[in-house]
Amino acid sequence: MLGYVVKRFLNFIFMVIIASSVGYFLASSALSPRGNYEAANPPIPKESIDAVLNRANVNDEVPFTTRYVKWASNVIQGDFGEDLEQNRVNEEFSRRVWVSLRLLLLGSLLGATVGVIIGVTSAVRQYDLFDRSSSLFAYIILSTPVFLLAVLLKFVGIKFNDSVGSTFFFTQGEYTPGFTGSSLAAFGDRLQHLILPTLSIALGSISFYSRYQRNTMLDVLSSDHLRTARAKGLTKRQALFKHGLRVAISPMATFFAYGFGLLIAGAAFTETIYGWYGMGQWFISSVGKNDINSVSAVVTFTAVLVLFSGFLADIILAILDPRVRSRA
Repeated sequence: MLGYVVKRFLNFIFMVIIASSVGYFLASSALSPRGNYEAANPPIPKESIDAVLNRANVNDEVPFTTRYVKWASNVIQGDFGEDLEQNRVNEEFSRRVWVSLRLLLLGSLLGATVGVIIGVTSAVRQYDLFDRSSSLFAYIILSTPVFLLAVLLKFVGIKFNDSVGSTFFFTQGEYTPGFTGSSLAAFGDRLQHLILPTLSIALGSISFYSRYQRNTMLDVLSSDHLRTARAKGLTKRQALFKHGLRVAISPMATFFAYGFGLLIAGAAFTETIYGWYGMGQWFISSVGKNDINSVSAVVTFTAVLVLFSGFLADIILAILDPRVRSRA
């Protein structure tokens, strides 16, 4: 098992290097920081433009390999350089990363947990009212774009606040500016700001996981090993929880890694709509500013999250399925 973990971890490190390097190459190829200054009126001297671009290591007149080596050596030391306004990218990164992680981790955990529970229950109660209603709900959510779902939830929150005559759902920002009160009250304020953006991320995951889990659970319910367990005298509930559930959940561990990547893409829209200044919103604004270093930092962050979730999924799968450990 230890050898398997080490092998998967080395693969994780290798893939992070590849993904972040490709991200830097694409950002350097697609974005043009020089264009931010060449259209200025009155014109800015070329020497001044070059000085700014050289300071940020994004001068397109410098060979790409030279820029990449300098960027990569700095990143290995934990330094993503400067943006075009001479601000340290690390400072902005450290401020925004926790904003995004709050949404992504909570949304992914809520989506996976509730989705698996709904999927298992739907399979066990196939074709009854719960199964049909949950299927209809899942199909509606899955057919709704993330940004539209976020806007609809925001609209519902505003209407609910108007109907009750007070603000229960906050639709803008991470917290109330100038809020004064106890630590518990401050926690409640942040929690109220977190509800709608978390739901906008989690609802899609719940629908996604519930459909997949339902199908895998139905396969397990009709499997030979479950019928054998019933024939040996176990009740349906005992056979399901003792022999069926672990087999049905095992594929979800791998599936979770790929679903997490979809959450990161949706978080960019959610953060922008709800005024959360996280990594997704930073990525969108950085692309608009032709800020190569900031875009590369977000790409590296995304690569680490997606690939690390895949690494954890492999470990969980090895724990749940002895066949994986034996092959390793």
